[in-house]
Amino acid sequence: MSDRGPNDSDGGVGLGVVAPLFHVILHEPEIPNNTGNIGRTCIAAGCALHLVRPLGFDTSEKACRRAGLDYWPRLKPREHDSFDECLRAIEPAGAPARVWLFTTKASRSVYDAEFHKGDALVFGKETRGLPDELLRRFPERCVGFPMAPGERSLNLATAVCAAVYEGIRQLARRGEVIIDGQNRLR
Repeated sequence: MSDRGPNDSDGGVGLGVVAPLFHVILHEPEIPNNTGNIGRTCIAAGCALHLVRPLGFDTSEKACRRAGLDYWPRLKPREHDSFDECLRAIEPAGAPARVWLFTTKASRSVYDAEFHKGDALVFGKETRGLPDELLRRFPERCVGFPMAPGERSLNLATAVCAAVYEGIRQLARRGEVIIDGQNRLR
């Protein structure tokens, strides 16, 4: 068995297939360490990472090298000037993308959502979350994580990881992905 991760083939797409398991979209992320951790989750889980500008950090090759992000070239994150541009980039053959917006303003739990391969999991900036305009645009697609009363939110990287692996759990339960005897996604 090789050391190669699920994103090592197919130009960073994942799992040896044409499309990633999920598209993780970060809308105007601000903290480079969170984005780096999210990138690592995307590599491990066979997901694509999309960054919607403006970004709160530099993603140049030099900056990534300095930060020790040796996996960043394999991840091949895509940057977009707007959310709509990002959606157009991931829509298969003109079909509208299935999006899930993660927000603390949601009354619907992430556990009530049914994730499918290719879905877009959308997360907002660390200080303010997603803009109200996006939440109003997709009200039936807003979900959140259950939290103790009075708690504000999860760390962005933690929320992305929890969402991706809940999606993988659902796909595996339906037999759409296989978790082999070595605990690898197939």
